[in-house]
Amino acid sequence: MSLQMITVSNNTALIQPGFSLMNFDGQVFFFGQKGWPKRSCPTGVFHFDVKHNHLKLKPAVFSKDSCYLPPLRYPATCIFRGSLESEKHQYIIHGGKTPNNELSDKIYVMSVVGKNNKKVTFCCTEKDLVGDVPEARYGHSIDVVYSRGRSMGVLFGGRSYMPSAQRITEKWNSVADCLPHVFLVDFEFGCSTSYILPELQDGLSFHVSIARNDTIYILGGHSLANNIRPANLYSIKVDLPLGSPAVNCTVLPGGISVSSAILTQTNSDEFVIVGGYQLENQKRMVCNIVSFVDNKIEIREMETPDWTPDIKHSKIWFGSNMGNGNVFLGIPGDNKQASSEAFYFYMLKCAEDDVSEDQKTLTNSQTSTEDPGDSTPFEDSEEFCFSAEANSFDGDDEFDTYNEDDEEDESETGYWITCCATCDVDINTWVPFYSTELNKPAMIYCSHGDGHWVHAQCMDLAERTLIHLSEGSNKYYCNEHVKIARALQTPKRVLPLKKPPLKSLHKKGAGKIFTPAKKSFLRRLFD
Repeated sequence: MSLQMITVSNNTALIQPGFSLMNFDGQVFFFGQKGWPKRSCPTGVFHFDVKHNHLKLKPAVFSKDSCYLPPLRYPATCIFRGSLESEKHQYIIHGGKTPNNELSDKIYVMSVVGKNNKKVTFCCTEKDLVGDVPEARYGHSIDVVYSRGRSMGVLFGGRSYMPSAQRITEKWNSVADCLPHVFLVDFEFGCSTSYILPELQDGLSFHVSIARNDTIYILGGHSLANNIRPANLYSIKVDLPLGSPAVNCTVLPGGISVSSAILTQTNSDEFVIVGGYQLENQKRMVCNIVSFVDNKIEIREMETPDWTPDIKHSKIWFGSNMGNGNVFLGIPGDNKQASSEAFYFYMLKCAEDDVSEDQKTLTNSQTSTEDPGDSTPFEDSEEFCFSAEANSFDGDDEFDTYNEDDEEDESETGYWITCCATCDVDINTWVPFYSTELNKPAMIYCSHGDGHWVHAQCMDLAERTLIHLSEGSNKYYCNEHVKIARALQTPKRVLPLKKPPLKSLHKKGAGKIFTPAKKSFLRRLFD
């Protein structure tokens, strides 16, 4: 095992406890930033590009038919394949916390729909559930089992807010263990069914879960009700015949007491457990190897990495699995120095570089620590990490990098409106069109009615016209309202006819002969 320090070139503030890592075809992606996404990266997903112990975060894009994915921290995640032999996979995301400290009960499916040398385009869809729908939670696990040619999601554990009737002002954010129910979720039809197993008596959070074929192994975890980390090891076997599924649980010997650990896979039958906590305020510095031989699980201690003094003395640590035996770790910086970084980051390599990529076994674990800004620093982790391979980072340096200095108030989202029926300005694919644009589309204010903003590009404005309108205070009307504005324009003012004085008329008419009709008209005029 080798430990290397990682320097982050940009956006260090985004990497805080609660983030997760995804891997698609060898490229790692960062998800779960703290705070709502900004315009420079509205998706909140970044390419996690590590080269020569140097990390760059590069914005990723979503397809136009994607749903909105909030920056969830501490969600339950897993890899989903159509079959065990399938190479193409998706990520399932359930639960987690929003930046408003609310819990999500939604399921999202993340997949790659486009890839070239410069960027990867994702598609995110929301999956509706019916039946026994799991309540909003975090600190739980979700895995996929395969049996008889079918697949099913298995959701277990976690924490949720107390019932609304018990949430008072002083304890509004108090959480409790979820009931120890096992949920089977059919991702194809959106059906969810709850099972009560007698072997599972306590709700567990921040446990390690490993999925192998038709069996889920639950290891460690923390019970909030009893404030213990039981050294339990459970195997949950799921049989999927044509009829109703059969779910059975077995208590196995050889478990360890650990919570918030990171699990990474080193080969098809071997995993490494890194980090976590053995007591509420004591990190677990020992690493373990989990191996499978003849469908039997064995857990043993392994050589301890050469932890740095900073890691040894820090009270909390957090991180996520990069796949292929690599773990990304973070610890708080030295607050005594004003110029110190908020966090220091390391990469722990638990396997050789030529490790096999054949990792059909899917892993899932809760990692890192509770967000220091949300609660006490010693509470268990609320972050999930993704199981994925990370054997190459061939990103293009021409990625547009996220620049927080370019941002304005996050609440102002007018630049990403649909300004007209033919508007094609997309928040995920927008690129500068005018030379005056830097990080947002140029807009012009239409003065029709109460007024509204329109994109200059959608109105086919020449750049000279755009600059002219921007400099002056003239009213502008968009293509849709310009005809209405013209119809409502006030007609040109016509000067009224001047009436000559009566004396002048008498004088001008003197000596003239008038017809009877003209005499009658003049009488009516002067009378």
